[in-house]
Amino acid sequence: MPEPFPVSFDFTPLNRVIFAPGVLSQIGSLAAELGGRTIFLVTDRGLATVGHPQRATSILESAGLKVVVWDDVKENPTSQQVADGAAIAKAADINLIVSLGGGSAMDAAKGVNFILTNGGTMADYKGMGRAKSPMLPSIGIPTTTGTGSEAQSYALITDTSSRMKMACGDKKAAFRIAILDPELTVSQPAYISAVTGIDAIAHAIESIVCKKSTPVSKVFSQSAWDYLSSSFDRTISHPLDIAARAGMQIGSHFAGVAIENAMLGVCHSCANPLTAHYGITHGSAIGTLLPHVIRFNSVVCEQDYALMGGSDFLASYITNLLCKTGLPTQLREYGVAESILPLLASEAGQQWTAQFNPRTVTEEDLLDIYRSAW
Repeated sequence: MPEPFPVSFDFTPLNRVIFAPGVLSQIGSLAAELGGRTIFLVTDRGLATVGHPQRATSILESAGLKVVVWDDVKENPTSQQVADGAAIAKAADINLIVSLGGGSAMDAAKGVNFILTNGGTMADYKGMGRAKSPMLPSIGIPTTTGTGSEAQSYALITDTSSRMKMACGDKKAAFRIAILDPELTVSQPAYISAVTGIDAIAHAIESIVCKKSTPVSKVFSQSAWDYLSSSFDRTISHPLDIAARAGMQIGSHFAGVAIENAMLGVCHSCANPLTAHYGITHGSAIGTLLPHVIRFNSVVCEQDYALMGGSDFLASYITNLLCKTGLPTQLREYGVAESILPLLASEAGQQWTAQFNPRTVTEEDLLDIYRSAW
């Protein structure tokens, strides 16, 4: 039963969301509605092999719009890559941004929007609400089911010099429209489906317990968990199943809404240094760490974990997912040196999400989590 006087909250839906198989076909009319004339299409070269950028370009051009394609987005985009993209967008005099791809393409598109409209470097926007000038309208079209970035106002950009991820947020950077077409996610390789799906599940689990969670955000976290946990196995075993893909995509989006309104915790704080030092794929690092974070947090938030089956169930569930999909369950399997764990703990404590963890953490606590996962 809800408490008689729930905690206060301020909830504003971030953007328009359109969901349906095949809805990519509407991108031309939607871009025109936003006043688009010259479109900056942010994507990655890998998607060209399955034809998604070509199809989006064709639809936009058929609507009478000019398209400039920037497909140089890499995994974990850096501040230098964003600056390069912004320079190309400025030279082309674009007036609307479309992002087509996974979380990296979404983050890069938001980053370009910051620099193109407000100048400076990405470091100037670390934190929330530091953009002073209006930003261009944009459309987000995810082709993976993990980050939920299309539902968030934050861009995660890696600082080129320090290799640390910066969370750069502003409501003006959010996509005006999010297009959710599950047909686009069928092209994900099995490995990408696994690691992005585990990341999305982690978003649901972390967001429901973090300090900023509210009665509204918890509804999205809970619903995300329901969709994701009931669709993950089917997506891996039957990758062409559109219903399962749709469940993963809705779950990922709802988890993204939860993050926007509640934030995340130390699992993500601990994962980022692993990616920076060892290049470990984000979702894979998340999966290895999450069972240990759940157990660490359970002493203060078992009531919320109970909504998803309880901490013991959740920790075992994530470990089983790793085993089913062939992902490592221990950090040593990635070649992580035990001697680097103190440095990782120090860097994890500096990450944005650590402050929102439901259980206050010290550097020693973070080190213990790393050691448990090692």
